[in-house]
Amino acid sequence: MAEKSGSLAGLKKEYAAKKQLIKQRLREFKKTWKAGNNAVFSELAFCICTPQSSALKCDAAVQSLNEKNLIKLSNTQIAAILSKKVRFHNNKAAYIALARGQLMPDIKEKLTGLGIESNPTGARNRLAENVKGLGMKESSHFLRNIGFGAQLAILDRHIVRNLLRYGAIKEMPKNLNKKNYLLVEEKMRQFSKRIGIPLAELDLLFWSKETGKIFK
Repeated sequence: MAEKSGSLAGLKKEYAAKKQLIKQRLREFKKTWKAGNNAVFSELAFCICTPQSSALKCDAAVQSLNEKNLIKLSNTQIAAILSKKVRFHNNKAAYIALARGQLMPDIKEKLTGLGIESNPTGARNRLAENVKGLGMKESSHFLRNIGFGAQLAILDRHIVRNLLRYGAIKEMPKNLNKKNYLLVEEKMRQFSKRIGIPLAELDLLFWSKETGKIFK
């Protein structure tokens, strides 16, 4: 069943009210890249934690990991910390430890080698294919949160529901496998151009409508 349609005029009015806060948040994401390898990896760990878990709780969990020195924690130690706030903590701890082995200590160099500056879409796809625990959504989320995802859609249920509500898509996709993800992403990209709200800003606007926060 289709969701009740939303007013584009109302959406644009809400964007105008939140625009500066949204832009400020996006500028803050870029600071993560400048902060160094550990900060970038912490953001990766956050994005691995987020599926089916509260973003706020995942952020708090990663802060706890960092307080205990995430880079040196064992798989078991990571899982113990995640267990208090994150669903499927054992699997996610294993994914974080595995990703650490793949990408650290020079994650920035490895990401640059993937082409995150020249081809973030291609880099996103390669991360989704090669880093366990990162699907298309999580890889897009990660790159956005380190300043390289301006043209990537972060398609979770909140975003897809709003795309349906405002007529960007005609029906809810049955699943978000890679083919469907790319199709919906392109529709969101076209919608953002049509209404004059940049893609990354539209994502944060939709998130704030659902959660009341301009978070990440």
